[in-house]
Amino acid sequence: MAAQESVYNLLPRLEEKPVKPPRYISTFRPSVKLEIGQSKAQWKTMGPAKVAVPSPKDFLKKHSKGPTLPARKKEQESKKLPELSVPRRTDRPVMGLQSKKNFIKANAVAAIKGLPKKPQHIYVDRRQGDKYLLEPSGLVPKYTKKKDYGTTPKYVIQRSEEKRKAKEEYENKVLEHLKKKAMKQLSDEERANLLQGLKKKWEEVYHKFQCLSVEIDTVPKKLNKEKLESQMKQLEHDIAVIEKHKVIYIANDPN
Repeated sequence: MAAQESVYNLLPRLEEKPVKPPRYISTFRPSVKLEIGQSKAQWKTMGPAKVAVPSPKDFLKKHSKGPTLPARKKEQESKKLPELSVPRRTDRPVMGLQSKKNFIKANAVAAIKGLPKKPQHIYVDRRQGDKYLLEPSGLVPKYTKKKDYGTTPKYVIQRSEEKRKAKEEYENKVLEHLKKKAMKQLSDEERANLLQGLKKKWEEVYHKFQCLSVEIDTVPKKLNKEKLESQMKQLEHDIAVIEKHKVIYIANDPN
């Protein structure tokens, strides 16, 4: 290896081209080409040289690819066609059979005597809203036209009967309980006598209260006044209780 600055670098050098080795060729190449040429034609890889152009008359038509009906048999053609309600063009109507009815006059009479159509009841939800039928909307009280309208429902009668029975059972239980405790029920006459006696007693106490002096300056007078007031309040309470309750029970004295 010479240095970078050397005299030998100033001398021109001949370029040495590398020699390529000969290309490899198989000895079986001719036989292989012969076999391939025998097994395929010229147009098998690139397609046919000329293609038949389709005719412009053979375009795709409607229902051309759909199922086709079988050909009609002669037996079906010989069958008679069903009778039609509408007369054919070849048929000749029988002359002379004419109706004497005046259809114009009959229609006019039917229009005059016929009842006019009733307009449908409608409602509008707002000023510029849509129209709706009134009857199926639920705004018409149809329940008033029912057969059982105005009658007491069965469940209300049943519940009232159950309440009445429950009240009777409760009263019977109370009576049995009071009988066990030796309670006595006052009769109407006894209740009236008791009420009359309390009112008479209240009048007596009230009379005594009215007889008190105007000036109450001593302790006995004050005590007497308070006693009369308490008696009057107690009597008023007893009278109110007896007037409020019609059934009154009293306990028997065990002595």
